[in-house]
Order: sequence, then structure tokens, then C-alpha cells
Amino acid sequence: MIDRRRFGTGLAITALVAPAGGMLPASPALAQETGTLAEVKRRGSLRVGVTQAPPWYSKDPRTGEWNSGVGVSIGKAMATALGVRFEPVEVTWGTAVAALQANRIDIMYVLDATPERAQAVDFPRAPLLYYSLAVLAKDDLAVRNWEDLNKPDVRIAVPQATSMDRYLTANVARAAIQRFPGNTEAIAAFQAGRVEAVCLFHPPLIAARQRLGTGKIVVPQPTQSNASSAAVRKGDAAFLAWVDARVEEYYRTRQIQTWYEEFLTGFGLDPKSAPPIIKEMLG
Repeated sequence: MIDRRRFGTGLAITALVAPAGGMLPASPALAQETGTLAEVKRRGSLRVGVTQAPPWYSKDPRTGEWNSGVGVSIGKAMATALGVRFEPVEVTWGTAVAALQANRIDIMYVLDATPERAQAVDFPRAPLLYYSLAVLAKDDLAVRNWEDLNKPDVRIAVPQATSMDRYLTANVARAAIQRFPGNTEAIAAFQAGRVEAVCLFHPPLIAARQRLGTGKIVVPQPTQSNASSAAVRKGDAAFLAWVDARVEEYYRTRQIQTWYEEFLTGFGLDPKSAPPIIKEMLG
């Protein structure tokens, strides 16, 4: 996913699920020798890294099934295209790359293509989706542009030493910026009324808005958007090309936006209240 530092990522694998039937995963050497596409078809499943992080991945607490989220929808669509079943494997954002290298998963969606990660795994050329720097603001706070927040009487919460913090410091320096250890503390400050707005990339704000039941999510102009991607094991050109073609199609046809809106609706939110994840749709 996300390189989140901004989306509440953990550092330990919560569970590593073996393929159905109790078989141990194939060794990395075997996967490289035969290719991921051949291995997926031989196994009969596409192993997708998942982690509890709405709107990307969400597990039903009643059934324990990973049945919603953009990443789940993409994984099921790719598995169907390959004629295999979707097999979710629990990881964290921080351990997804290691899980790919160890051949425990075949792909992880919504993982940012940072230079550091690109040394260890491969990413498709096409962007998977975009998420934007946004604020959850009080309903009565007029916000359209970043300059609307650049006032001494506007208190803004932000996780310290993050890309969000750096942007506010450089562009909204006149505001009363309050820095907190992480997303949770920054959102808590907004909930307690200690600030008029909290600044994060917009996906975690969706869950916060739903939980709090108050405030509005705004993507101030000019829009600051980052692309996210999908990671696969390094060195498998055929699988990378196949994934790239699928990702490009999902983005070009805006199917990725449809899956996103389906999740928001199921989550109890009006899709019109949340920023889109297609860059060309951002106003």
C-alpha cells in the first residue's frame, strides 16, 4: 500500500497462510524456474497479500473472510482471468515485500513503487490508482484551497515527520500546525475539538469520517496526488507484463473507481462524499 507511514501500517506479519491442502509454498527458485503464471495455474490459486486497511482490504469479523475492499476486488478479478481461485494471505504493509521474496504471495496491491522497494520487487508501468492529500475539516470551516487553511486561527493536526507534515510546513506555514506521533493521535485531536482540521492522505480519513459521524473530507486545490501500484516478485517479466496489462485496463476503463465506490457504499458512505482514486476525475 501503501507506503504508510501514513496509513497505520504494522511491522510484523500477522499470519502467513499456507495454500489450501496444507502444502507448503513452492520455493522461490522453483517459482522463478517455472514462472509465476505457470505456478499459479498449477496451484489453482492466486495468492494475494491482504491486511486490514479499508478501503483497500477488509475482513468480515463475523466470518473471517476477506470479502471487500479495492484490493480484494482486483485480486478476485485477476484470479478469475487466470481461471484460478482468489487466495488471501495475511501480511502487513511492512512485510509484504519480504513475503513476495519468500514466495508466500504472488502479488500485493496498493503498495507504493518507492525506489527502495523497486530494488527488491517489480512494479507495473501503469498506475493502479491515485490518492490525494486531504483534510477532514469541521463542517463550518470553508476550505477549497490550501490557502484557505493558511491562517493563524486555523489549527491543523498532522502526523509529525511525514510527507503531510512537510507539505503543510512548506505551504501552510501560517496555520497553527499541531504535530502528533501518528494518524490515530491526529484524528483524536480533531474528534476532541482541539483542531479545526486533520491532514492525511484521503483513504484513512474515509474510515475516520465514518467512525466520527461528523466533518467533511476535502481535497484542497491545487491537488497533491500520489500514485500507488502493485508489487510482484522481481525478475518474472511474463507475469509483470500480464499484471501491467490488467492494471492498465482497470484504470483506463475506471473499473478501479467502480470497485472503490462499491466498497464505500457497502461501508455506509456516499461515494460522492469521498475523493476519487482516478487522477483525471479529481477536480
